Amino acid sequence: MKRIAVAVIFSVLIFTKISALSLTDFSGTIDDIFSPFVDPNEGGTSFRSLLIPSGGRAESMGCAFTGLADDISYINYNPAASSILNYTQASVFHNSWIADSNLETISITNRVGNLGIGAAFQCFYVPFTEYDFFGERASSGYYTESMAALNASYNFLSGYNFKGLAAGGTAKIAYRGIPDYADDDTNEIISGSGISQSSLAIMADAGLLIRFNFAKFFPSREPNFRVGLAVQNIGAAITGFGTKVQLDDPLPSSIAAGASYQIIKPVTVSLDFRQPFALSSETGYQLFQVGAGVSVQVTDFFAAMAGLQMKGANPKLSCGAEFELNKIRVNANYTLDLTSSLHPLNRISLSVKFLMGDKGRGERERKIEELYNQGVLYFSKGEYQMAIDTWEEVLEMDKRFDPAILGIKSATRMLEMFQKIRDSMYLE
Repeated sequence: MKRIAVAVIFSVLIFTKISALSLTDFSGTIDDIFSPFVDPNEGGTSFRSLLIPSGGRAESMGCAFTGLADDISYINYNPAASSILNYTQASVFHNSWIADSNLETISITNRVGNLGIGAAFQCFYVPFTEYDFFGERASSGYYTESMAALNASYNFLSGYNFKGLAAGGTAKIAYRGIPDYADDDTNEIISGSGISQSSLAIMADAGLLIRFNFAKFFPSREPNFRVGLAVQNIGAAITGFGTKVQLDDPLPSSIAAGASYQIIKPVTVSLDFRQPFALSSETGYQLFQVGAGVSVQVTDFFAAMAGLQMKGANPKLSCGAEFELNKIRVNANYTLDLTSSLHPLNRISLSVKFLMGDKGRGERERKIEELYNQGVLYFSKGEYQMAIDTWEEVLEMDKRFDPAILGIKSATRMLEMFQKIRDSMYLE
């Protein structure tokens, strides 16, 4: 209960501070400052719900997640990360967007050795109501955009010193649903009018992620520097079912590069650069996007995050808090859009992640460490063959455990040297 109370207090303080800032009416000044960055090609793509963050840790860090991707949110940023996550995770996300619209997401990811797999389903929806000439409601329903994704990745050449190169891809299918609308003259619902404007899209993502140590000033087996590259939403969409089927507007495709750096053990910073592009030559390039984020692990169960994302003339400030209790992580995030509404609760997202174990990887690593240390003890006592036998057990569990490989080489040289000395004593 004490952990929950501390986490709630921190969260309330963070959101109170942001809400107080939002009460200041400076939207006009902000609009003037960022007006030169207005993107003339903004809005020229379909399925724009793919650009809405699901929420959680990634949004709290300004969506600068391509080079970090350290939780289940990876599926929307870098599909290579499922092969390096420590825990099997399942999650639910809720993002209260704008104008009564919402985005709901459920996802799951699992890792077996160096292979990672994951899946996600998300649905964006906004109420739709049509009124006739006299102000009477003629029809109602929901405008929806739904997406299902299936991910797989593999961490190649993973070892003790070199942590491997993770590569992965995600196949996605999306559907835009529009409710039937009424005839302007008769106010009768036109059957099939919605489906004629609905759309189906098939697309794919691909990503790379590499981890290594750089300017590291604290002891840890986990590398402190990550670099990622991802290409997203490559595909096409068709519209007009039941009538004239045709290509829809281009999908919101993009290429992103990012990096993250763990300065000290509790503090991680991340940077992201994203360039949208269109596969259709008829649509011009959109302006690039940049993001930056920071995460501070205040205690072992509580973290605070903040981020900034610049997207054309639309800067966004995010602030979030995450706490963990009994393998359940809860994140609450507030995003302040400086070029739109400044209401205290204009953008809230929530996520709950369930950590369902590591499939024995932690216990296996502890066993490997114990065996390796036992081999070191044998070596220090001059029991070189015992050391070799012990380190060979290590390699049976992890064939790329470099300290054991080097240890076997050293112990073998010592045995060979002593054998030569013994042989020389019997030369005639």
